[in-house]
Amino acid sequence: MIPAVDPALLPLFVVIPLLGAALLVLIRRAVLEHVLLLGVPVLLAGAALWLLLFHRSVPVISHAVGGFSDVLAIPFVSDTASAVMLLVTALSTLAASGFLLLTGESRYRFVPPLVLLLTAGVNGALLTGDLFNLFVWVEVMLMPSYALIAVTGTWRRLGIGRLFVLVNLLTSTILVIGVGFVYGTAGTVNLAELAGAGSEDPRTAAALAVVLLALSVKGGMVPVHSWLPRAYPATSAGIMGLFSALHTKVALYAMFRIVSVTFSEGMPYLAVFAVLVIATILLGAFSTAASSRLRTAMGHQMVAGVGHILLGLVLFTQLSLTAGLLYLVHHVVTISALLLTTGAIEHTYGSGRLEHLSGLARRDPWVIAILALGLFSLVGLPPTSGLWGKIGLLGASAEQIPTGDAVLGWAAIIAVLAASVGSLLGLQRLWRGIAWGEDMTSYRPDDARTGRGAEVALPAEVRVPWRLALPGASMMVLSLAMFLGIGLVLPFFDAAAAGLLDVDAYVEAVKG
Repeated sequence: MIPAVDPALLPLFVVIPLLGAALLVLIRRAVLEHVLLLGVPVLLAGAALWLLLFHRSVPVISHAVGGFSDVLAIPFVSDTASAVMLLVTALSTLAASGFLLLTGESRYRFVPPLVLLLTAGVNGALLTGDLFNLFVWVEVMLMPSYALIAVTGTWRRLGIGRLFVLVNLLTSTILVIGVGFVYGTAGTVNLAELAGAGSEDPRTAAALAVVLLALSVKGGMVPVHSWLPRAYPATSAGIMGLFSALHTKVALYAMFRIVSVTFSEGMPYLAVFAVLVIATILLGAFSTAASSRLRTAMGHQMVAGVGHILLGLVLFTQLSLTAGLLYLVHHVVTISALLLTTGAIEHTYGSGRLEHLSGLARRDPWVIAILALGLFSLVGLPPTSGLWGKIGLLGASAEQIPTGDAVLGWAAIIAVLAASVGSLLGLQRLWRGIAWGEDMTSYRPDDARTGRGAEVALPAEVRVPWRLALPGASMMVLSLAMFLGIGLVLPFFDAAAAGLLDVDAYVEAVKG
């Protein structure tokens, strides 16, 4: 029996990392930084797991900060979907933080408190029940992100980082304008108060579409996707691993939540949205083959993953939402594993360019094995979590053919299958370039920090240290565990999808 969770404790998911960040600003001690950088994600992951298990008996809990009325309060709401996201983001943050410690980037000025501040913004965005507060928490996420790019970046990274700043400033502006439109048309921005409003009032539907537009840009959906594979790989591997698991995924989760609560009949402007989602799947998958760097290829796969995740929202059935949420979690875990593993390769050999790497299957077989499993997962091959996500999406698409929109069903099936082939071809090129070929004779050991490392002879004893490969390996083990334990984890995704389809418990918890 899981002990009851007091809803008043929900703000601690934000308060604890905020207090940790403040403490590290006041007391700059390496030991304390290491303890809090790793300890806070561990604590949050444990609390999220407790919350997730508790939701098996109590579907939704809500707390109005300060005890104010529904109109004035800052609402924190948790259900199975938000608890799943709290858990997986905490685990990915832990892996990325461990990688930052191992590479030495955590020693750069204010990196640990900035990571904790970013964590606070993520948790606030996942738990908020209010559109304006969603905007606020997104900004809390973005402020430390700008600083992390500046603190950990080279001059080249700083230049590309401007793209990240400009895109997010623009989309934040669109987001707050959309929230203002929602308030102007509906008289509230509380999600529970907006239940079904998008399907009842076309003005509110248009206002909510502006909010969804901003979130889709932040998520990296076509046609405004190209910034993501350009900006993210320009950061360091540890920071890219952190951003990939948090920024885009929070935006996608928010889209799931807003659509499910405010549109009782699914996505607005469905035809347009469906075309863009399918284009996102295909463009992301086939663009991978044009990549000349490891992490650029991962950036294009992130775009493809966004399309797969949002396909669950397009179809908007119990099975599709289950598959979409499962694919979201799988993608966080798999991309995190791949980015941290490729980051370990870059940190050791000084480059992530395909022409500078070869023969690693003989030099670092265990690291290449982790990489191979991650690539299997992106394609959707066993024994990885990607298989179940793609099977779920294909099954949900097939459901549309006899009972719903056959054109949409067939288009989705073709897109998912074609994207798997496209990803396989692109990732095969990447694999062939770094795993096989002639043994490397030179490397750039200083390139990871300065970007100007000189090429020198590669000693035979140089290998990727096992400690540096551990963060990526741990996330890959989690992907394998999801494959083997699908019978244990799938009920949680089913419950999360059911909560998105039937929002009565959500509305009652907030208003009650």
